[in-house]
Amino acid sequence: MTLAKICGLADAAGLDAAVAGGAGMVGFVFFPPSPRAVTPARAAGLAASLPAGGPLRVGLFVDAPDELVAAVLAAGPLDLLQLHGEETPARCAALRARFGLPVMKALGIAEASDLARIADYAPAVDRFLLDAKAPPGAALPGGNAAAFDWSLLAGRAIPRPWLLAGGLTPGNVAAAIRATGAPGVDVSSGVERARGVKDPALVAAFLAAARGADGGGTA
Repeated sequence: MTLAKICGLADAAGLDAAVAGGAGMVGFVFFPPSPRAVTPARAAGLAASLPAGGPLRVGLFVDAPDELVAAVLAAGPLDLLQLHGEETPARCAALRARFGLPVMKALGIAEASDLARIADYAPAVDRFLLDAKAPPGAALPGGNAAAFDWSLLAGRAIPRPWLLAGGLTPGNVAAAIRATGAPGVDVSSGVERARGVKDPALVAAFLAAARGADGGGTA
């Protein structure tokens, strides 16, 4: 079963579509430059509507100080910290230890050599998000609607559970899963009708396509 994460949720319509479609994770962005950023209070209010046993609540942080993570958690609980900046393995381990939450580290991938970083981070994290490397000068580390060469991952053993991200859409996610063997997928801009605004129909279509890629099951 392919796990699917809908990231960058900022309104009830998008969140409801993610839940109804069977998303395994929902992501809230705590990085103000992003058009998908939400305040801790807004994220807590949205997450409060999630059903018991529903998708995991993921907080996305970019080189965040402890104080920001603490403020988010004080407003409402999270199940997973996603670190999408230049956090070192030591920083990942420190956040995991301080807040007692599993950590998912995003790594930007453009060529085979970028995958070498996985071994450095594996002892310090619980999951990986393998995303397209942001282009030079990009304002955001992810959510840039770009894909990387999926053949780089074909047949490769990743020592932690992982999600594929970068340029995924309802139209290509099934092919991406088949090409990479990804046990999970992550989408943000690929299910938006405008920058930062999720389209419930696209969310539903993405989740259905991800579920169908492996013959059914929960996305």
